[in-house]
Amino acid sequence: MYKSLQNTFLGLALLTSSALAATSDQWRGRSIYQVMTDRFAVDDGSTTEECDTSMGTYCGGTFNGIRQRLDYIQDMGFDAIWISPVTKQVDGDEPGQAGYHGYWQQDLYAIEPHFGTADDLKALSAELHDRGMYLMVDVVVNHFAWKGDVDSIEYSKLSPFNDESNYHNYCEINFDDFSDWDQIEQCWLPSGQVPLPDLRTEDADVAAGYNTWISELVSNYSIDGLRLDTVMEVDRSFWADFVQAADVYMVGEVAFGDPGTVCSYQDHLPGMLDYGTFFDLTTAFKSPSNSMSDLADSISSVQDKCADSTLLGTFSENHDQPRFPYLNPDLAAAKNLIAHTLLSDGIPILYEGQEQHFSASGSDNGGNDPYNREAVWTSGYDTDAELYQLVTKLNAARSAAIADNVARPYLHYQSETLYADDSTLATRKGKMVTVLTNCGSEGDSYTVEFDAKYQPNKKLTEVLTCETAQADGEGKIEVEVTKGEPKVYYPTERLGGSGVCGN
Repeated sequence: MYKSLQNTFLGLALLTSSALAATSDQWRGRSIYQVMTDRFAVDDGSTTEECDTSMGTYCGGTFNGIRQRLDYIQDMGFDAIWISPVTKQVDGDEPGQAGYHGYWQQDLYAIEPHFGTADDLKALSAELHDRGMYLMVDVVVNHFAWKGDVDSIEYSKLSPFNDESNYHNYCEINFDDFSDWDQIEQCWLPSGQVPLPDLRTEDADVAAGYNTWISELVSNYSIDGLRLDTVMEVDRSFWADFVQAADVYMVGEVAFGDPGTVCSYQDHLPGMLDYGTFFDLTTAFKSPSNSMSDLADSISSVQDKCADSTLLGTFSENHDQPRFPYLNPDLAAAKNLIAHTLLSDGIPILYEGQEQHFSASGSDNGGNDPYNREAVWTSGYDTDAELYQLVTKLNAARSAAIADNVARPYLHYQSETLYADDSTLATRKGKMVTVLTNCGSEGDSYTVEFDAKYQPNKKLTEVLTCETAQADGEGKIEVEVTKGEPKVYYPTERLGGSGVCGN
């Protein structure tokens, strides 16, 4: 069932303007569910298909499988999905040599058959738009792929860049040396059994080829936005024309913890994944011994250094990083982490399986891929799962805040830190106050009081429990933290018609 009549109207609006690109401002209000196509849903809807993540092979997820499980995503409150790269990958399904993830492409103009056909992708796009949802597709411009050793590469079999002159000479990136940026952009990513020939994106013919392709891809499949892989490995001058050719919002990956470095790429791209906050975010909730004040400082740094922090992609898990429950299995910690992800400044992104508390436990490599790429169908798509229910409430609260029109819309506010200490972080964005704690489910109960900048005696609703609260005569609120649970407050009078807590 569709989430609401509002989404039906949105779908009609999209259908009547299918030729128009989805702008950055339109994406600002979206909430994104990240789908690894091979690991989300199989064609026949099975929940018993086996998937051994340690093997690094295809498990059977498809475009049609995603389409059949869109209710599961939309009923959580998401109105956009990000899917894996769709281009044709290296052949075969040998362990460690299969392109099940989508990042080992060989032909830009062919669709990876493991995922489905071009018509299947079009059907998925059409179904999303009928529901008022957006489609974001992951794309790779930095490299192609080849099975075998570097000396065996047959460049003529890569399309459309089928000449060795289109690629940099072989050298492997040294990520320990950021003083030499040329080698980051021109050397090849380390890749084990599958060399990744690095494209000369600084060359006019390569850039022109990519610009033609991306324009056609977006048009042919009615794509609303792009996620860009390995952005810092690409020549910076490449992006301006590519952005113009695609003419949709795009969010880039610079997997580096320095906010200044990440934010510098917003000079070239509309949005960036918020790696500037990510590492301090996971550290803050990894253990009660870590300080929430450090997270507050990280948030402030990103706000200061990025051109627009409200266009960043905020996330706390993805397919390249260890699952958070691998670092800390405590459910309360995961709740706080997800609350920050969905209610902080940027465009929220939840990685598939995060709502099921998937963990990479049992691996010996810190929870990195391939162990963090579980098949979602193994959860049975449990809509009663505690985190699934939490995500639904958080998305509903965010939607209510967005719909609560005021002179300055919620989406354009940068969150303000109201209170921070070693255990607690309280922020305000628009009229919403979020209180997070890292004390964990076994931590002692405690009370914090701070100026929430509400009007005196303002009546509030805590939207996760639907309990009532009230600011005092000075606009302060007193919050009792119990069992490490997050709290989210909103003025009760402004929730009318939102559906939140029965309003």
